Amino acid sequence: MPRLTHEEILHWLREEDPAALTTLFARADEVRRTHVGDEVHLRGLIEISSYCVRQCHYCGLRMARTMPRYRMTRDEILTAARSAVELGFGTVVLQSGEDFGIEAEWLAEVLRTIKNETPLAITLSLGERHSDELRLWRASGADRYLLRFETSDPALYAAIHPRRGVAVSDRVSLLRELRALGYEIGSGVMTGIPGQTHEMLTRDIELFEALDLDMVGIGPFLAHPDTPLGAPNAPTAGADQVPSSEWMVLKAVALTRLVCPEANLPSTTALATINTLDGREHGLESGANVFMPILTPAPYRQMYQIYPGKACIDEDATQCNTCLRERIERLGRTVGTGPGGRFTRTASHSLLALRSQPRFIPRNNSPSPLVVLS
Repeated sequence: MPRLTHEEILHWLREEDPAALTTLFARADEVRRTHVGDEVHLRGLIEISSYCVRQCHYCGLRMARTMPRYRMTRDEILTAARSAVELGFGTVVLQSGEDFGIEAEWLAEVLRTIKNETPLAITLSLGERHSDELRLWRASGADRYLLRFETSDPALYAAIHPRRGVAVSDRVSLLRELRALGYEIGSGVMTGIPGQTHEMLTRDIELFEALDLDMVGIGPFLAHPDTPLGAPNAPTAGADQVPSSEWMVLKAVALTRLVCPEANLPSTTALATINTLDGREHGLESGANVFMPILTPAPYRQMYQIYPGKACIDEDATQCNTCLRERIERLGRTVGTGPGGRFTRTASHSLLALRSQPRFIPRNNSPSPLVVLS
């Protein structure tokens, strides 16, 4: 089918009419059902280190911030991975700040042990690492790598991500390198970065399609208050500023599903943070098919605050698992089994056939469970 044009994506990002948007969400949900089915996969998130060498202007882990730090031990990581199996998850995600204290061979041994002892798929989200390390980790059992580029606009990226030394970040090239190494690759963006325009976000979504991403995470911009962009005197929004709102995240998720129909799209924790009541459900109704419950041990969770007020940070893994499964079942969806990777990489595109869609009306003019009117 014909692909979405730049003008169509831009139109939908700027659309504010709730009735029109619920039609967009319904189309994305239909494409999701056709290409990835009704299973919602649970990825157990293990935040293995809060150390970071970066100075990102919004992130609570930035190196300049004085705070308690931790780095999980081998046994702590393995215990968390085993709990993922007990809870019925098919994947663990090992995430950290960009921490070079995580030595390549040490982590490789952890990966080999997880693979030898469990059926889990392993996703890494460890920032920009050397090619030799990435190659070693792939050979040791890592299946996927998540590296968010946050914005594809070079000037905006540079404004919020100071350089580390003289090197210039080129995350798009690194994503291509990861694909060549045999990883499934994931990336994503924030919506509502100060200075981000709808044109910029349109180009982000087009880049998702161009990279043929296997995973795409989209969440609202949430700056930690102890950072330059979270301070009271932080820069204000400019012309055509993208809002950091639930509506904007849902629009971006829906459009991403249409241009990347086979990708795994999480309904993110950040989305649940700005709408604790039913933000996760809205993400699933707009094209998402993944939840990422936190398996980080309780003593460390408060030390991994990229942004304040993270949803579910005080729930234990069993409680969170029960809650998420109930949410999935209430929507008439099923909990996925197995690793839940992307099965094909066939070029496939979807165009909005809006005139042929039923009319959807949201309750109270806000993102809500979608109700079809016959």
